[in-house]
Amino acid sequence: MLARNSVARNVFKATRSAGSRVILRSRITTSVTRADPPDSQGIPPPLRGTRIVDLTRVLAGPTATMLLADLGADVIKIEEVKCGDDTRSWFPPSAALLPAESQPPNTSHLPPESTYFLSVNRNKRSCTINFKHPDGLSVLYDLIKTADVLVENFIPGKLAEIGLGWEDCKRINDRLIYASISGYGQTGPYAKNAGYDVVIEAEAGLMHITGEPDGMPNKVGVAVTDISTGLFAHGAILAALLSRQQTGKGVWIDCNLFETQISGLANVASAYLIASKEGGRHGTSHPSIVPYQVFPCKDGYLMIGAGNDRQFTKLAENVLNLHELTTDPRFASNSSRVAHQEELVKIITDAFMKHNTDHWLRAFQGQGIPFGPINNISQTFSHPQAIARRVTVEVDHPRAGKLKLTAPPVSYNGKKMPVRTPPPYLSEHTEEVLTRDLGYSKERFNELRRLGVV
Repeated sequence: MLARNSVARNVFKATRSAGSRVILRSRITTSVTRADPPDSQGIPPPLRGTRIVDLTRVLAGPTATMLLADLGADVIKIEEVKCGDDTRSWFPPSAALLPAESQPPNTSHLPPESTYFLSVNRNKRSCTINFKHPDGLSVLYDLIKTADVLVENFIPGKLAEIGLGWEDCKRINDRLIYASISGYGQTGPYAKNAGYDVVIEAEAGLMHITGEPDGMPNKVGVAVTDISTGLFAHGAILAALLSRQQTGKGVWIDCNLFETQISGLANVASAYLIASKEGGRHGTSHPSIVPYQVFPCKDGYLMIGAGNDRQFTKLAENVLNLHELTTDPRFASNSSRVAHQEELVKIITDAFMKHNTDHWLRAFQGQGIPFGPINNISQTFSHPQAIARRVTVEVDHPRAGKLKLTAPPVSYNGKKMPVRTPPPYLSEHTEEVLTRDLGYSKERFNELRRLGVV
């Protein structure tokens, strides 16, 4: 077992030996507000010196690479020359731009900065390369030689057709971690199908169990399958870096939306596999715990969960003032409450409808019963706990000025990893990457730009 704090040192040592470079970014000043203890030191960025070539677009892949960038990795986002990542065109909404004279030169042709793109691309550099062009492919090869990790989310086999598959890249850099993110995985009858979050939600069971019992299947409010896949990919890449530390060899990672979503079925999958119990839609309620759902009040909604008999007794006696519920044999145990769910839910609903939300929030305080109001997004960011934990971070974007983003959600020794740079505008770092990092001459760079390669 590695000694405490040795993992970061050894990963750093391993990645440095692959020829990666430490990239110090100080050109853009980022204002970060945190709720750190005064003596908090946090930890050094554990992936500092790790270079990641990011060929991903949209959400799952960019989520994974953003999390790695948060840990200090130098993530170079490779984008299509004219349009970039698909999500750059997904607006409105978009950030309000600075006056033209205050923006960087040669950016007036760019579209607004999409809030979707801004959400998952902090701490990265943008480099545009047309790698379908032979000269562009040569540039990308040069970059891969210096990289520790390559992440891609093309349909399986597409990159191999142009010389960028796992075997091709392994010949260039045998220590490369090559992470493939796809819809259905690299093998199997559906491997060549494109992966879309909402389709996978439908096909892998999530939509079947989401929604009201008598309503249509629903998708989740955010692309949760994409985000979960990004989290799995991020963890797999960290594991592969540790594996390389032990073996000295690169790894091909196969991560996909379909298996991620099936894994995410959790207890619903277990109930089917072990007890042959088919899943169903329950709205906000729980199939095995009652009461455990959203209830309407006079002016809003509350989510409550009485997960055991003690909590149910407190709910009935101390909150609702319905002492008779605790002696009613229909509600004496959780199993009996599940059997008589409809009757109990009606009694509780009638009680809640007598007062407004604030009344009930006060009544629940100190009772030890899980509860919470249904907040909109504005209420979420103004929540006292959100304010105390500094869940947002302010960055200074070259085209849009000061922007608020969600902050990294994890603290280390009481301190969050810093947001070093804002999400980049399209091609912001292309010249920097080619001339400074790869050593191309200014003349060669200008020629590649004239040809539309970068």
